[in-house]
Amino acid sequence: MPVPSNSVTPATSPVTFPPAFLWGAATSAYQIEGAVREGGRTPSIWDTFSHTPGKTAGGETGDIAVDHYHRYREDVALMAELGLTAYRFSVSWPRVQPTGRGPAVQVGLDFYRRLVDELLEHGIKPAVTLYHWDLPQELEDAGGWPERETALRFAEYAQIVGEALGDRVEQWITLNEPWCSAFLGYASGVHAPGRTDPAASLRAAHHLNLAHGLGTQALRSVMPSRNQVAVSLNSSVVRPLSPTPQDLAAVRRIDDLANGVFHGPMLHGAYPETLLSATASLTDWSYVLDGDLRAIHQPLDALGLNYYTPTLVSAADPDAKGPRADGHGSSEHSPWPAAEDVAFHQTPGERTEMGWTIDPTGLHELIMRYTREAPGLPLYITENGAAYDDKPESDGQVHDPERIAYLHGHLSAVRRAITDGADVRGYFLWSLMDNFEWAYGYGKRFGAVYVDYATLARTPKSSAKWYGEAARTGSLPEVPGL
Repeated sequence: MPVPSNSVTPATSPVTFPPAFLWGAATSAYQIEGAVREGGRTPSIWDTFSHTPGKTAGGETGDIAVDHYHRYREDVALMAELGLTAYRFSVSWPRVQPTGRGPAVQVGLDFYRRLVDELLEHGIKPAVTLYHWDLPQELEDAGGWPERETALRFAEYAQIVGEALGDRVEQWITLNEPWCSAFLGYASGVHAPGRTDPAASLRAAHHLNLAHGLGTQALRSVMPSRNQVAVSLNSSVVRPLSPTPQDLAAVRRIDDLANGVFHGPMLHGAYPETLLSATASLTDWSYVLDGDLRAIHQPLDALGLNYYTPTLVSAADPDAKGPRADGHGSSEHSPWPAAEDVAFHQTPGERTEMGWTIDPTGLHELIMRYTREAPGLPLYITENGAAYDDKPESDGQVHDPERIAYLHGHLSAVRRAITDGADVRGYFLWSLMDNFEWAYGYGKRFGAVYVDYATLARTPKSSAKWYGEAARTGSLPEVPGL
């Protein structure tokens, strides 16, 4: 099979990483756990969304997913066998606090206690994400993320989980990709809860920011000071189609909506003025109350960066027709509020099954941007990976040389950034195993481990073995075929 043309060609000497570099994999609760009605768990917005006809491919749901809830010991043993040193997973909010209010359900917390203990017993460092999109449905019924109350409830939930696991888990992430929660959930509607109100999406973004700040304070109030608190942002690498002033203005507009709306208040204590003025037709931002920005602007111990592909934009041609090529699903409603004058373009090059261009230079660019944006703040790549149409061969093995080339290219970009002065301390492959890929159902396989969805049997792909060798040696093995 051909390898992506944008891959980085291996150097003559091995690409080595610092000895303490974390080699991890990542998952999220709704995508892998299943057991949606066990132990007192109540529906999340993704349960409701996936059970709504027409919202997911084939009407598929996460009811069973890959049954990690019952198979976690098998999965941890597999991680250890591969040589992983870290595992990033998310806690299901409705499994721990079913209504999003009040006391925890201990049986839900006990599942995560057992998982953490199993990881530590196998020498794998747990990294807990508190929110990976599974808002308790009762909180959505009360208004969801556009309402301030949801941020307050998140802080209560963060304290509950921090008290339960903070003695054994040192790495914490408040939110995963709040951009998706706000804009895919409340503007374009391609993610749960499926609402299409651009003004509400901006309110949601602010209250997600507030949830991060209040959640960070709540965690630190109950955990040992040695623990690290971070957030994972899917910050976009936004590039202009041409160097014209109009296209550069389009970059500014999308960079504010993709990046500045979150890292502005989180890292600098303010929203970009250009964002506030560009969205004035939708909102006056009066929901940003006195003290909010101070609450959001909490000192971080690290920053998580999720990267898949760059974004290419220009000023819109009023006469141009056709779908929006931003890579964020098909909807008549845009996830980019007040950006109707911006056009999105597919970048050239090899693509994954998601239709996303493979470009490791974007990851290097992103790392170096945040090295400048937040000097002295350690960075982790908390998601990076690719979907391919993986199938077992006649011998039962799953060979995925494209994914190996993808990983080699992006890990080489990470190492180059380290050489260029970036403090990158770990990499979490997305994903440990094939799983429920949100609105795409089970049709997109991101896993390094193949899952037979009929039997739920796990089979490490060639990329899992390749990545495991990198984890054990601290250097990148050769890429087959290069």
